[in-house]
Amino acid sequence: MIERLLAVAFGGGIGAVARYLVYYFVERTHHGHFPVATITVNLVGSLLIGFLWGISDKLYMSSGMRLLVFIGLLGSFTTFSTYSFDVFALWRDGEFRSAIIYILGSSIGGIFLAFAGYYLSRMF
Repeated sequence: MIERLLAVAFGGGIGAVARYLVYYFVERTHHGHFPVATITVNLVGSLLIGFLWGISDKLYMSSGMRLLVFIGLLGSFTTFSTYSFDVFALWRDGEFRSAIIYILGSSIGGIFLAFAGYYLSRMF
């Protein structure tokens, strides 16, 4: 059990740092009200989870590695709570069009990219 917890914690640390770096670089170049950094990590994370799941179907991946990658790394890289708060903040600020675009872009785009990543992995 301790090995599984360490795998999740290690992956979570990597994912959290990666998310911070994306936020840091996106926020330096984008200064609008739209939450570009959050949608970026969530869409990239969706693509990666689909792609890596497809790779793990082809190649052996231990249960510990799956925990590290899928729950730890990608679980902490992507962020549903920030997404939820961003929708709330856009709505509260009267940015209804942006909120709807953000909801649809995140939800539909994320699901599409998870499928795309999975099928892209099948090409290798």
